[in-house]
Amino acid sequence: MSEIENVSPPITGEELKKELTAFARELGFDSCRIAACGPPPHADEFRDWLRDGRAGEMNYMEHGEEKRCDPQKVLPSAKSVIVLALNYWQDDRITADTAASTEGGPRGRIARYAWGDDYHDVVAEKLDKIDSFLRGFGGTQKCYVDTGPILERDHAAQAGIGWHGKSTMLIDPRLGTWFFLGEILTTLLLPPDSPQRDRCGTCERCIRACPTGAITAPHRLDARRCISYLTIELKGPIPLELRQLIGDRIFGCDDCLDACPWNRFAQASRETAFSARLSTTGTLLRDYLKLDEAEFRTLFRNSPIKRIKRRGFLRNVCVALGNVGDLADLPALKRAASDVDPLIAEHAAWAIKRIQERCEIQMSKVC
Repeated sequence: MSEIENVSPPITGEELKKELTAFARELGFDSCRIAACGPPPHADEFRDWLRDGRAGEMNYMEHGEEKRCDPQKVLPSAKSVIVLALNYWQDDRITADTAASTEGGPRGRIARYAWGDDYHDVVAEKLDKIDSFLRGFGGTQKCYVDTGPILERDHAAQAGIGWHGKSTMLIDPRLGTWFFLGEILTTLLLPPDSPQRDRCGTCERCIRACPTGAITAPHRLDARRCISYLTIELKGPIPLELRQLIGDRIFGCDDCLDACPWNRFAQASRETAFSARLSTTGTLLRDYLKLDEAEFRTLFRNSPIKRIKRRGFLRNVCVALGNVGDLADLPALKRAASDVDPLIAEHAAWAIKRIQERCEIQMSKVC
């Protein structure tokens, strides 16, 4: 038999796509779809959003503006964008209500995506395996999990992972809004999938649910008012006029997601790394204020909460206590008011004043 007869025929793009999808399923992804690698459809809207200042202090958005609007500047010769979705919903009876239980004292609410291990690490490890898989077919890839200079939701919507909800979150009929995205730019040409149709209709529950009015109109978000931005991205003091609106939320906010009717179809994630920890759902607010730097790093090792550091997290805890705390929380807050970090100290002083004012009002009503 000749050498030519021994050579296997090259795999087609459709065949490679089937193998890729099967491999992604083996890794635990709930969806794997393809978009052609071109300019994101909402690049102009993104530029306007930046110019209007609605990104707040997220300067990295502007620094990566050109790349976000042209994926060829991220990976020259890229032909396809592989978009993967990983469900993180935990059907473990732990809800926003139980997390905010007042038994023994108030507990703060943490967005569900941060209940377990850091999704950046969990998803990135899986993407690395897909990268190795694709290199076996001659592909060159760039992989991102929420941190790369690409407009991930645009590419995901093009690929049909979900449609753009009015909250700006992607929605899928099977997964609702509870999924992480991972993107792989590749030089391999893969057949693209079709987008999903928008099924929001006239529903605006997500807009009405936002505590701070950050969703100013359908598909329009002012990050400067978003609780996720205020408790995670904002590095300095939280504006006084917004502190009371944050309520008991100490890391992120799920209100617009909780309000979405499509989430009634959500199923429990197969990824055990996202299971809730006691440190994120069962700790009293006042107990967080005992943490020093080393204890904070230990408690939130491998958690997305570690990214805002002790000063940012305790700032948030103080605001929450100012909103839902009582006299039993004052000793912890008074210690925090003497913290060496002025950011923590100022927010603790604000919380003390708020609690004292509430107690005075309650006493006046009793009298």
